[in-house]
Amino acid sequence: MTDAWSYSLISVLIVSLISLVGIFTLSIKQQRLNKILNYLISFAVGALIGDVFIHILPEISEEGFTPIISIYILFGILFTFIIEKIVHFHHSNKTTISKYKPYAITSLYGDSIHNLVDGIIIGASYLGGFSLGIATTIAVILHEIPTEIGHFGVLLKGGFKRNTALFMNFLSALTSFVGVILALLLSSKIQSMSLFLLSFTAGNFIYIAGADLIPELHKEVGIKRSVIQFIWLILGIAIMYTLIFLE
Repeated sequence: MTDAWSYSLISVLIVSLISLVGIFTLSIKQQRLNKILNYLISFAVGALIGDVFIHILPEISEEGFTPIISIYILFGILFTFIIEKIVHFHHSNKTTISKYKPYAITSLYGDSIHNLVDGIIIGASYLGGFSLGIATTIAVILHEIPTEIGHFGVLLKGGFKRNTALFMNFLSALTSFVGVILALLLSSKIQSMSLFLLSFTAGNFIYIAGADLIPELHKEVGIKRSVIQFIWLILGIAIMYTLIFLE
């Protein structure tokens, strides 16, 4: 059990560091970065919906797609809607307009939940053995790289400066440590908890992609840029699909 704790904590530390992938943008001039932000948003949409329909839904439907799964997903959508309403209300009642767009805030909390689930999955896998834990960690790492690139782009588009976006992205990644601790302390109950959290995450991602990010993409009406947006969106989905063969 001691080994499971050690290996799990080291693994989630490595996974958390992936959230700093945006550091590679620090050398890019702001003007050039602004031009590719819409494409990063497109990539984020592809990664989010690809994650939901290619990874999360098949994972939680292995025993069959039951009504309770639908309820959990709907709860994730409705809860995210309420959170965003609160964020909007908070912004509209300030004397000055906030520099952060509401969807960036909801994206942060959604990513935090996603990372929490990753921590739970990693912790639970090490309880099944070292080799299973390593294999799961590698799968999570491959999965997180495109996801974190997308989330970083969302934060930048939502008004965060690059250094702040890096810090906040890393902060949300640290919830994976909470997930590991929960998995190892509550190993007997972790399966039902994981079902709820994965379903809730799916609802959250569906809402963010459909209600927040896709409308942002529609603000660009030029044919050339729209085609490039679509290509980046498909790329996000394609990468998520490719990960099936690497997991």
